[in-house]
Order: sequence, then C-alpha cells, then structure tokens
Amino acid sequence: MTSEEKRELDIFMKGLRKRNPHETEFHQAVREVATSIMPWYLQHEEYRRAQILERITEPDRIITFRVTWETDSGEIRANRAWRVQFNHALGPYKGGLRFHPSVTQSVLKFLGFEQIFKNSLTGLPMGGAKGGSNFNPKGKSDREVMRFCQSMMTELHRHIGEDIDVPAGDIGVGGREVSYLFGQYMRLENRWSGVLTGKGLSFGGSAVRKEATGWGCVYFCDDMLKHHKIDIAGKRAAVSGSGNVALYAAQKLIDKGAKVVTLSDSGGMIHCPEGLTLDQWEELRILKEQDRGRLSSFESSGVNYHSGKNPWGVPCEIAIPCATQNELDEDDAKTLIANGVLAVAEGANMPTTAEAMHQLEENDVLHAPGKASNAGGVAVSGLEQSQNAMRISWAPEEVNQRLQKIMKDIHQRCVEFGEMPGKPVSYVNGSNIAGFKKVAEAMRAYGAV
Repeated sequence: MTSEEKRELDIFMKGLRKRNPHETEFHQAVREVATSIMPWYLQHEEYRRAQILERITEPDRIITFRVTWETDSGEIRANRAWRVQFNHALGPYKGGLRFHPSVTQSVLKFLGFEQIFKNSLTGLPMGGAKGGSNFNPKGKSDREVMRFCQSMMTELHRHIGEDIDVPAGDIGVGGREVSYLFGQYMRLENRWSGVLTGKGLSFGGSAVRKEATGWGCVYFCDDMLKHHKIDIAGKRAAVSGSGNVALYAAQKLIDKGAKVVTLSDSGGMIHCPEGLTLDQWEELRILKEQDRGRLSSFESSGVNYHSGKNPWGVPCEIAIPCATQNELDEDDAKTLIANGVLAVAEGANMPTTAEAMHQLEENDVLHAPGKASNAGGVAVSGLEQSQNAMRISWAPEEVNQRLQKIMKDIHQRCVEFGEMPGKPVSYVNGSNIAGFKKVAEAMRAYGAV
C-alpha cells in the first residue's frame, strides 16, 4: 500500500473503532476487507462519494432480546440472543444462527459482515446477516434444547420471513435445533414457508446441505491448485475440527486422492501419517454425528491421539482450518511454511489471524479466505430457498453439480480481481474486491438509503 492508502485506511479504521468500541472480532474482519479493497476503492470516486465503505460497515439493524427457558428440573434460565441484519442490497438477509458461550455482538457482527461478501460471491440473490445466542447446547437434554429453541423463535419470528430474512444453522445449531425452530415458527405463523434452511429432507430441506461447506471448500481448493498447476492427489492435508465442515472436507479430500493426516476437537487431535481410509472416516462420522463422541475415544490402526495439540505442527502440503475463528496464528503459519505447505483453504469463518495471513502472503502460499472457500454451505442454502419457492426437490447429483459450478465461478471471480504480475493469485484481495464491488453497485443504484 502507498502512504496515501495507508493514511486513508487508518482514518477509516479509527472512525470505525470509535463507533464500535471493544468489538475486536468485528474490527479484525473489517480491517481485513478494507486493507484489501482500499487501493481499488480509492480509484473509484463514485463509490467514495456515495460513502459505500462507511455504509456497508454499519448494520441495517441489530435486534437484541432475552430468551427465557426452563430446565428439566424446573429451574428458569435466561440467555441473550441477537439477530444482526447487516445488508440486504442483493436479496433477503441470509446467514446462520450460532449457539455457543462465546457468542457476543462483536462475533455476530464479524460473521454478518463476512456473510455479505460470501453471499455476493455465490451469485445468488442473498444479503448478509448472522444471529445466535450465548446458550450452550452441550450437556443439555433434547427437551431443554427444544424449550430454548421454541422460546427463541417466539421473539425471532417477528423479524424473519422467506422474503425478509432466512436464518440457517451454524456452530451449535444443527438439524435438531433447526427442526425445533422451524416447528415453532409454523405454530406461531400458521403457515409453511422456506423461512429457515438446513431443514430435514422430509420437510423442505435440500440434498447435500450437510456436506456442502466441506465439499465446497475442497472443490475450491482443487480449483485453486489446478490453476497453479498442482495436483491435489497424493498431497497430505491437515484438517482441523471434526464437525460437519471438517468431516465432509476430509471425505472429499480422500475421494480426490489426498491423504487426510489430521482431525481435531477442543481436546486434541488425531494424527494418521498414512492418511485416513474411507472406512476409518465412516467410523469417525458415526462417532461424531450419531454418538456425539470425542476424538480421544477413537481407536484405529495407524491413528494416534494427541491431547491438547492442534494440527498445524504436522507436515502437510494442504491445510484446511475448519474449527473456529483465529485458530491458526502467526506461529502456526510459520510452522506450516517451514514444513512445506502449498495451500491454505479456510473451512471456518476467519480462522487465520491477520498476522498469519501476512506470513502466508509473504511466502507465496496459496490462501483461500473463508468468504470464498467456505461459501458452499450458504450456496446450497440458497438452492434450498429456490427449491422451497418452486415446491420441488432436486436430486443429490443435481445439487452437487450446481455446487461445483458455484465454487468454480467463485474461484474465477477471485482470479479476475486477484491476479498479480509474477506472483500467485491473491485470493484474499480477489474475493474481497469481487464481493464488495457487486454489493457496492447495488447500494449506489438505490441512492442514499
């Protein structure tokens, strides 16, 4: 960046921090986007005059409310919940709900902000939003989770609708929670509509939704490697996490001939130097999806468990962080680089710190940011909306083909705006500029609103 570009960035970020004090996750997400687009943004006076950057970083509205529920023993509990409706220039608000003790307004604003550009990149008519609660579903009975979801929807239903805001699942919100939320919505509204995505297949859900984020991440990673004349087959892949995204990223990596050498959870990681087999993967899927088990209880030939460790010290050519934000820091990035990593494809939202991103860029490591590489989930959510609107269901093969095309198109947009003479494509810059430009054009067309 030139000195003028840095000055403009610093002025902008100073104002943003003043308006949004103590929201560190939100500051990080905005700075990452603003740093990427600032040189391009300053060349487009029409966007500057319309104050697009200032407007796009201010949510349309934030709804905050209390959720009161009853435990199985009859005790009353109260949690806080939010819905951040960030930007609907391109279509109805779209973004997941997260149930986790770490959920704060800052976290949801960062996620909602990222969602604007992720949804823009898919090419589907979706705005950006995010929501959730500091409720922790772990350790709760099914009936306690049901009562919480029903209480939450009692307030949330006033603010959502198939042409207004369409939530989905996220961390802590899977098929069980979406089903409870949707059932309560129907009771309150007395109608069936595609107001939530991630529903069960028997009541309006889409095929491939569970697999979409993980598969899409690998499709993008494969396209990225092919563009730089690298074959994914035979490459060692370190995957973090063991939820849906990590599990199905691992499945697709194995399908494409890569060696999945790690998976992890909050307790530690498993290491399989020769790469997991499909049979081992299926055992893991059952352990995590059906039994809600921990990786520490997984026993299989050639697989070792390491308590308290993350995957980034394991030598690999491909790293796919799928756990949570800021899980891969500067020291992890240096270790990956020293061990010969070629590509990092984000399966989670903002899993690499700003310092780690700088290390990857300085060392010419291919780096796919989450707004591009983990857009597969919201892409299939958008396809679920289309199926609901038309009252049809597409076969898994058709949904998968559409997903692959969407991820290929996102890759092409990143290349178009991220090509750098004599260097690998900057997928961070490419995704940010491509996503921002489409939203900016819509906002400018609407006038000063």
